[in-house]
Amino acid sequence: MSTSSHIAVIGGGAAGFFAAITAKRTNPNATVIIYEKTGKVLAKVGVSGGGRCNLTNSFANIKDLKHVYPRGHKLMKRLFKQFDYKEVYQWFEDNGVELVTQADQCVFPKAQNSQAIIECLTNEAKKLGIKILLHHCLSGITPLEEGRLKVSFANQPAQQFDKVIITTGGSPLLKGLQHHAQTGHEIIEPAPSLFTLSVEDKAFTDLMGIVVDPVSLSIPSTKFKSEGALLITHWGMSGPATLKLSSYAARYLHEHKYKVNVAINWINETNAAIVEQQLTKMIQLNQKKQMAGVVPYQLTTRVWQYLLERAGLDSKKRWEELGRKGMNKLIETLTNDVHNIQGKGRFKDEFVTCGGISLQSITPRTLESKVCRHLYFAGEVLDIDGITGGFNLQAAWTTGYVAGKAAAESFSI
Repeated sequence: MSTSSHIAVIGGGAAGFFAAITAKRTNPNATVIIYEKTGKVLAKVGVSGGGRCNLTNSFANIKDLKHVYPRGHKLMKRLFKQFDYKEVYQWFEDNGVELVTQADQCVFPKAQNSQAIIECLTNEAKKLGIKILLHHCLSGITPLEEGRLKVSFANQPAQQFDKVIITTGGSPLLKGLQHHAQTGHEIIEPAPSLFTLSVEDKAFTDLMGIVVDPVSLSIPSTKFKSEGALLITHWGMSGPATLKLSSYAARYLHEHKYKVNVAINWINETNAAIVEQQLTKMIQLNQKKQMAGVVPYQLTTRVWQYLLERAGLDSKKRWEELGRKGMNKLIETLTNDVHNIQGKGRFKDEFVTCGGISLQSITPRTLESKVCRHLYFAGEVLDIDGITGGFNLQAAWTTGYVAGKAAAESFSI
């Protein structure tokens, strides 16, 4: 069998570069070309983690991958046996990027700059002789009789390759995946994941800038729930707790046009009896003081004042005047404060989509298409997505590695 081959990687993002580098390292005789539709590669890597690039997670606190990969956790568990987060950490350090793990287990370059990751990948691609062609937008793939694949680009000549790896990222619209449907792949309708929530309650949004940590968020009458920090913005809810909930409930929220109720448990305590005991003890020590003057659960004064108003309580009254009815209202407000969501955040802050190529259409071990030989998929174009915290880039590195290695290995002796 020939050791030379022509491999096209369609998409110049994290998964694309990792697939290309892995393919070239696996088979140095291969000609590997990255095709990027825009004029810039690794753009999303550049803005990841606020420009610092949260490239993975230590996974130290993760007991089950389904908690961080709402879609694709079973496949990710399998792929981790080939290339996991520990190997990603080692890969970047071996390639000159010193890393640090934060207290929240998110991993960043020590330089605290995404440019360190971008330069590492682009320099390695250059060193290996991987070609990078910009302004090549994929328009279609056609299997040829001799087993090769014809790749068509908008406003560019078509090319033929022995292997093709698709790493074009998530598509916000179904039409962006239609050429894959035409080759027989099952497509899961894309929908945004990881986004903020709009709340049209002025009293709530007047608290903008305040972070309450931890809270738990939930969608009533569903199993969707998240925990973490809540950031109140001038348009509604943001922060890790909100982004996690948006990821877990991405499909549900999409189907309900992002108009649902979300309950805030401000103190992250679900046992009402425990809350009552804690409040009763506090009241006994502060009976003669005004409710506004004694703030429990390390809440800010502004949030506490807001919650008293939500509970219909006069903040100037003394604690000894609370009564049973007032206690019940206060407990309900602290643990189940329901807000009406009126859409996603007003800004285009979602960086991730769920949906894409159905995992039923690919071979789990290699990520090769089941319906089109020599065609592979990696990254967000697959129906795999994670919560915030470095999990999506980890999926890009892992799937890119597996697809690149599998595409190149069949040509190696």
